[in-house]
Amino acid sequence: MEDRILYLEGSSGISGDMTVGALLDLGADEAHLRNELSKLPLSHYEIVVGRVKKNGIDSCAFRVAVAEEHQPHRSYGDIEQMIMESELEEKVKRLAVKIFYVLAKAEAKVHGVTTDTVHFHEVGAVDSIIDIVAAAICICDLGITQTAVGTLREGCGTTRCQHGEIPVPVPATAELIAQYGLPVSLTDTKGEMITPTGAAIAAALRSRELLPEEMVIRDIGIGAGTKEFPHANILRAMIVSEIRKPEDVWVLETNVDDCSGEQLGFLQEELFRLGVKDAVYLPAYMKKNRPAYLLQVLCQEEMAEAAEDMIFRESTSIGIRRYRAGRNVLERRMERIPTKYGEIRMKICYRSNHVYTYPEYEDIRRAATKEGIGYREVYEAAVREAGELLDRK
Repeated sequence: MEDRILYLEGSSGISGDMTVGALLDLGADEAHLRNELSKLPLSHYEIVVGRVKKNGIDSCAFRVAVAEEHQPHRSYGDIEQMIMESELEEKVKRLAVKIFYVLAKAEAKVHGVTTDTVHFHEVGAVDSIIDIVAAAICICDLGITQTAVGTLREGCGTTRCQHGEIPVPVPATAELIAQYGLPVSLTDTKGEMITPTGAAIAAALRSRELLPEEMVIRDIGIGAGTKEFPHANILRAMIVSEIRKPEDVWVLETNVDDCSGEQLGFLQEELFRLGVKDAVYLPAYMKKNRPAYLLQVLCQEEMAEAAEDMIFRESTSIGIRRYRAGRNVLERRMERIPTKYGEIRMKICYRSNHVYTYPEYEDIRRAATKEGIGYREVYEAAVREAGELLDRK
């Protein structure tokens, strides 16, 4: 399956609302986000999503408006319990809690307390909880498999918080940068550009240091910040895929004409269990015109010896041909596509600017059986609706 690598390019730092805005602009579903956030036991807030221009660049603005009198401070334990007891998807819960834990460790270090007892202030308020959980929901919705974080630019001077005037980067942000080795560039721009929430999201998501040497950009999203700087206060996010080069595989071939069908079937199962890439039988005729089978196996070089041992052990073969071959594989990912016949899993494959969609057999069979219609009718409808959905993206 094709990796969907998220790249966060923090040329103007990073914050929670900028991240969510960029992810929504990448294609995360706003209706799904709102529905999932409603599962949290929080009230007295409103989500506003819209388009704004930052230095002429069209951006997605994600804002959480909260009544000031409804801003209680919560501990890490309170927030963890709230998330884990909610009806959010398990993968969203795990990611959201991970981000909060990363943030709690930094805050605990700064204030000299334990992670369990640390009380958040700004980050424990409703808007920050929404930002972090919303980021987790969007990441899971987009099917992100890896994340790379570019150099995050930070400002200088001081900023005001509940502790009064403090230097930029603020202590929690500086601790996150130090603990997780986030790449940072300090600039002479006055003000805070990297917030603790933004730094925690970047630290928790970051799973690779570098982008692929060769890649294709699939989507681009721009999230708008709330502050005004001389430069565009935006976070650019991209979904990229690595360009896979042809790989070398080994081809193992042998002819067999005195094995039972059961024996050949067992051998194929064992080869797949071993981990070969493919194993097929092709009809053939041997000497004296005896019907036979050509067994052809594709595998990595390091597996060739074990595969040959398996063939000799489980068949009547007394000789195997072995040669190296090049192999090109389409970049691909699995996606669930909503159709009028229900959700169908589709294999989405790419080559250059072409996209190919292939429905999963079991899903088509199940839908055709349930609806009492032909396999081909469901198949064609699924391909058509997948194409329309991908065009909209």
